[in-house]
Amino acid sequence: MLAKSYPYYLANKAVYANEKLEVTNKYTQEVATKVALADANVIDEAIAAAELAQGELNKMPPYKRQQILQHCVDGFQARYDELADALCLEAGKPIKDARGEVTRLIDTFKIAAEESVRINGEVTNLEITERAKGYTGMYKHVPIGPCSFISPFNFPLNLAAHKVAPAIAAGCAFVLKPASRTPIGALIIGEILAETDLPKGAFSILPCSRDGADLFTTDERFKLLSFTGSPDVGWQLKAKAGKKPVILELGGNAACVVDSDADIDDAVERIIFGAYYQSGQSCISVQRIIVHEDIYDHFKTAFVEKVKNLVHGDPSDENTFIGPMISVSEAERLEGWIKNAVEGGAKLLCGGERDGAMLQATILENAAPDSEVNAEEAFGPVSVLSSFSDFDEALKRVNQSQFGLQAGIFTRDIYKAHKAWDELEVGGVVIGDVPSWRVDNMPYGGVKESGLGREGIRYAIADMTEIRLMVLRTPNK
Repeated sequence: MLAKSYPYYLANKAVYANEKLEVTNKYTQEVATKVALADANVIDEAIAAAELAQGELNKMPPYKRQQILQHCVDGFQARYDELADALCLEAGKPIKDARGEVTRLIDTFKIAAEESVRINGEVTNLEITERAKGYTGMYKHVPIGPCSFISPFNFPLNLAAHKVAPAIAAGCAFVLKPASRTPIGALIIGEILAETDLPKGAFSILPCSRDGADLFTTDERFKLLSFTGSPDVGWQLKAKAGKKPVILELGGNAACVVDSDADIDDAVERIIFGAYYQSGQSCISVQRIIVHEDIYDHFKTAFVEKVKNLVHGDPSDENTFIGPMISVSEAERLEGWIKNAVEGGAKLLCGGERDGAMLQATILENAAPDSEVNAEEAFGPVSVLSSFSDFDEALKRVNQSQFGLQAGIFTRDIYKAHKAWDELEVGGVVIGDVPSWRVDNMPYGGVKESGLGREGIRYAIADMTEIRLMVLRTPNK
């Protein structure tokens, strides 16, 4: 059960300032709880506190940062069911998927705890010329400073964790803006962090309106901005961010190629997961499915039959696979895209019906390349089937996208696997599985409209630290 109300966290402390933000049960659309909403003055205070805390964090030894991260791991494990139930309610995520995300939250903090004591430097040979005789170089990584984090609604626990955990590991103060539709998970993380001995101001977690959040982007006291969300918003924020580095994890319309030698039954099972888990609300959800013509009919028959039998309904039901989309308006948008595709010549193989925020798992065939369901990010339970005859042509079709996050290739040909890895314009190529697969220590991110930089704890720590060089001269060497 959710609490009646939740605070925001300002400079490590819970503040029950108001109950302005209503958080709904995404299945029933009823108000489930209320959350304190921060205004611009509170955000400014949080940034000032982070700036003051940074000096103490710079001095905190790695083993203490590791202890803080391990405390979080223990706290998440103790509150596993509470976190999963909250996620199921506030995000409409089927309970099995919600438990999976809590597990990943724990994994992400575990990885950060391990990496926190492995932030090393290097001795560098500078004697590359007579001029440098007697000089030695060495460098270490130091915290970049206070960080601004903006996280999305679709993975409100783990995508917040991919910002918070490496910041603690690196020794950076931070202010986090969780998604207004799904703030509860981040606030529970804040509750557990508040139990630690992080210096005052080391963290603030502030749900706020988009209009009031300009300081998260523009304030020069922040030394890095990390944003996960839609491309339109992400690129706008980058343009306003000033001199600070910006990490963007944005959208996608991920493609999956199924070659003629693939195990069809295995490909069907994995692509159903990739396209429809948590109602397709993932930036690496399988959206475009490109199948070799020799196996196309077999694949289509099996795929359509299984998708038709997916269980839709209450996300708290253990049997539910398809829950509600995040809002009625989002379901209406995607319903309109499906209708537009059909009017443009696509064939509706199954689904397409909507009831409130519930949209049936949908398969379209041969949608026009410029239709929204092909060219844009659907971010919902829809996939588009088409066939190919030539593998090189299939790769070109994958690349015919404004996005470039991840791609999946089902093939047993090692040469084709390497060709895909060489030629696909994406951040990650997954062989023998869907692009929706991610483990939390791998470098994850995209190119083109899909963003800048990489998540994955070690890679995020690299962004949240700076190299500081020392040169040592030995006279008369």
